Amino acid sequence: MTTSNELRLLPWSGPDDKPCYLSADNTAGHLSRLADNAEEIQLGLGVELLAHAYEVLADATSDPEELRLLAKDLTGALRDTIRVATSRGHRLPRPAHSAYEKPQANLG
Repeated sequence: MTTSNELRLLPWSGPDDKPCYLSADNTAGHLSRLADNAEEIQLGLGVELLAHAYEVLADATSDPEELRLLAKDLTGALRDTIRVATSRGHRLPRPAHSAYEKPQANLG
């Protein structure tokens, strides 16, 4: 059985915007590859949106409605990016000791 720290947070949400998880031993399986592709698309769209944001913000004639739409889109892209970062962070190998702890000296 897969433990909770082995579940992969997927880059999409379920009903009521609840997180979706994948329990799979095979990281090259169909759903894992689908999630990898979705993450790459989300990150790519975020890069494009950021470039668009620079243009809109540099234009002094941008109207409030355009700025509200930009803020909404940026919020969604940030949500997706955080979900991808969280998912990938959970899949990193755990260090032998915490970054905040000093390694134990071998007094052996």
